[in-house]
Amino acid sequence: MSQLITAELVDLDLSATTKADAARSLAERMVSQGRVTDLEGFLADVEAREAQMPTGLEGGIGIPHCRSTHVTEPTLAFGRPRSPIDFGATDGPADLIFLIAAPDGADSDHLTILSSLARHLADPGFTAALRSVSDAERASALIRGDADPGTPSSDGQPETSGETSDTSADPDSGPEHAEPSTQPQQSQQSQQPQRPSDRESGASASEPFRIVAVTSCPTGIAHTYMAAESLERAAEEDASSTVVTVETQGSAGFQRLDPSVIAAADAVIFAHDVEVRERERFAGKPTVDVGVKAAINRPAELIEEARNKAARGESSPKASAAVPMDKGAAEGDGFGTRLRTWLMTGVSYMVPFVAAGGLLIALSFAIGGYEIADAKSVADHFVWTEAHSWAALLNQIGGLAFGFLVPVLAGYIAYGMADRPGLVPGFVGGAVAVQIQAGFLGGLVAGLLAGAIVMAIQKVDIPAVLRGIMPVVVIPLISSAIVGALMFVVVGKPIATAQKAMTDWLGGLTGTNAVLLGLLIGLMMCFDLGGPVNKVAYTFATGGIASADPGNGSLMVMAAAMGAGMVPPLGMALATTVRGSLFTKTERENGKAAWVLGASFISEGAIPFAAADPLRVIPASMAGGAVTGALSMAFGSTLRAPHGGIFVVPLIGSPLLYLVAIAAGTVVTAGLTLVLKGARKQAPKAESAPAQDSGEARVPAGV
Repeated sequence: MSQLITAELVDLDLSATTKADAARSLAERMVSQGRVTDLEGFLADVEAREAQMPTGLEGGIGIPHCRSTHVTEPTLAFGRPRSPIDFGATDGPADLIFLIAAPDGADSDHLTILSSLARHLADPGFTAALRSVSDAERASALIRGDADPGTPSSDGQPETSGETSDTSADPDSGPEHAEPSTQPQQSQQSQQPQRPSDRESGASASEPFRIVAVTSCPTGIAHTYMAAESLERAAEEDASSTVVTVETQGSAGFQRLDPSVIAAADAVIFAHDVEVRERERFAGKPTVDVGVKAAINRPAELIEEARNKAARGESSPKASAAVPMDKGAAEGDGFGTRLRTWLMTGVSYMVPFVAAGGLLIALSFAIGGYEIADAKSVADHFVWTEAHSWAALLNQIGGLAFGFLVPVLAGYIAYGMADRPGLVPGFVGGAVAVQIQAGFLGGLVAGLLAGAIVMAIQKVDIPAVLRGIMPVVVIPLISSAIVGALMFVVVGKPIATAQKAMTDWLGGLTGTNAVLLGLLIGLMMCFDLGGPVNKVAYTFATGGIASADPGNGSLMVMAAAMGAGMVPPLGMALATTVRGSLFTKTERENGKAAWVLGASFISEGAIPFAAADPLRVIPASMAGGAVTGALSMAFGSTLRAPHGGIFVVPLIGSPLLYLVAIAAGTVVTAGLTLVLKGARKQAPKAESAPAQDSGEARVPAGV
């Protein structure tokens, strides 16, 4: 296997002036070395990672990174720009830039090397050496750990007087330190005795204050391990004697902290941007919960905050402080915000079942016609050489996948509310909803009921002897019985009646009412491009076709939703093609990919454009989506597949008119975008046009 970094992957005179140009320049070196197979595809993955959270770090470091299918082996490129480049760090631009590329399914050995680099970036001597090095070969050796940053360079002059990174001189750089993905990091742990698990919070003069921490970031390569290193260094420098033991939940997996270490801890620090796995292990202790960059930038403050919480006797709730879908919620978030999050949790888990089942059913109709739904079971009759048998097979597999929609929706709504204990009653309630034909609405109610009941049970003070069987016996038993009974004999029938009324209403839609509904669906599909409002409209559409025999109105709604959702990326692609001078180089590149994303019904393809210019792109997208939704309903186009874009056009009722509706919306979006952007480009500067600026300031920030 090749070395992680070589001299050919080092640029000590990087001419880039923006982070996108820097990533491109370094990525081109990776392509030239055969480490990246598709430059544009890889850069799109880098940009998508950058959109999640800026990768600039305090101390003048930029560390863009991603996992990508276009990477052949774990690779690192290093650049030292002529002028510092802004990567979003709070203390200013970066003059050291590392581009880390990891393939999907990268082996743990190389990920360990990548994480080890991330930890060394917290060493001032290491970064000082990289700032002064004049030879690309030596720079690559420093990064690989093959050279000591304190030794002289090729010209005989020492490159830094900072700390050494030589593993022979630094016991923390030994095997345990070099494998953070498989070994929990323990600062001073070997020198300190274990504390009794019933010790009160706080530390005496003779014993240190013990903290356990979990660090994790979306990619699990860089920030995860840098946060761990920062916390450990801060603990070592703490005059009050602090011990920090870190569990790094990175790309190569994680090794759980010993339960005795957690039990002996005085406080917990979560520094994460993704879900903390098995968070319930840390329940009942003073907890500081922050983003991963907070641990990198201000570790001493987090340690002090943990000490203060322990001194005040604060602790997280007995049942894990926050369930997975509440991990990013602020303390002041109201019930409405959390309710939306819980519902979107169920929808997000349901959508793959919708796509798989719906497309299989649609494909079966394309092969065998709509009468294939009445075919005999393929378990009893299947002929390998008959297309009819294959169509029946696809239809029956798709039907089974569709049968999971409501139970999965209910189960994961309950999961979002109450974590794993909510799954069993949620699935049971969803299954009851299917049996009594309460449909999509029944699943929503069943999920909320299940989550609420489990949360109520968890608040009951249970004797210690019973706590071990609560999650596997008591909670599933009691909650399933209550949810099932309520769905069967109390709320189920009224919900089933409401579901039937909604289905009948959709089936009777004609004329102006249908057009207005299509317009509304189009506006919602394009408002936040895959966000909660988009998901509400999409779920409404898929819920209509999830029944065994959806009416014509439900099929029309599904067609309108998919057509409108295709418009934003297609509109942006057309706009960048017609007048590329109004867009940046990166946006023009994104425009090429947007053709494919839009045609595939991936509304998120327009997000890069909306993020850069929301006040123009989002209104233009909504206008085009509204046109497409209204025209699709007016033309009477129908769709049995919940996804697929242009690839399922043969399965659409009135396909030619449907394509006309999409084309019309695309033209409207592109045209309006160009008009708005052109007007901005021609407008006078802000100081001479206060009226325009004040008008934009009144637009809600959430747009």
